[in-house]
Amino acid sequence: MSITRPNPPGDRGPEPSGASGTSEGGVPSSGASDGGGAVSSGGRQVRGLSFEGQSGVVPLARDFTRQALHAWGWLPAAGADQRAAAEDVLLVVSELVTNACLHAEGPDELRITCDNKVIRLEVSDKGTGQPSPRTPHRAGRPGGHGMFIVQRLCLDWGVVRSPEAAGKTVWAELGAPA
Repeated sequence: MSITRPNPPGDRGPEPSGASGTSEGGVPSSGASDGGGAVSSGGRQVRGLSFEGQSGVVPLARDFTRQALHAWGWLPAAGADQRAAAEDVLLVVSELVTNACLHAEGPDELRITCDNKVIRLEVSDKGTGQPSPRTPHRAGRPGGHGMFIVQRLCLDWGVVRSPEAAGKTVWAELGAPA
């Protein structure tokens, strides 16, 4: 399902004066510009990565996500379900960042939020397009599978646009392994 919403589901707006350890936009208030920042708030872990001035952003995003999964205990995987969940997260990150590269002049930022039940991936870019799975989906044809993969692997996904700035944030949520 693709939804354009003013705020992500469950988002009650910014915490007053950075109370959650994040800035008004939800980005970690320290460390995000140096390649990654991490904060914890009420059992929720948040990491952010700025792509400004970076090349090779897809492998960079995967490595950053893999490090977060290690820090949060998803990796090394204890079993097949946990391994599959971690691989799904890495694949969805790859697809979202690749789409920003192909269709939106590259990604600006990756933000990962994890609690005990859901991991949320957000890729911000300056693009104006609306991502959507190609329909009809033709499995035998090359290309055009990215958002179909995201749709199939995720609990939910969508797009958030800010009326104050150009661009969008494409988000996707996956369930944590049991």
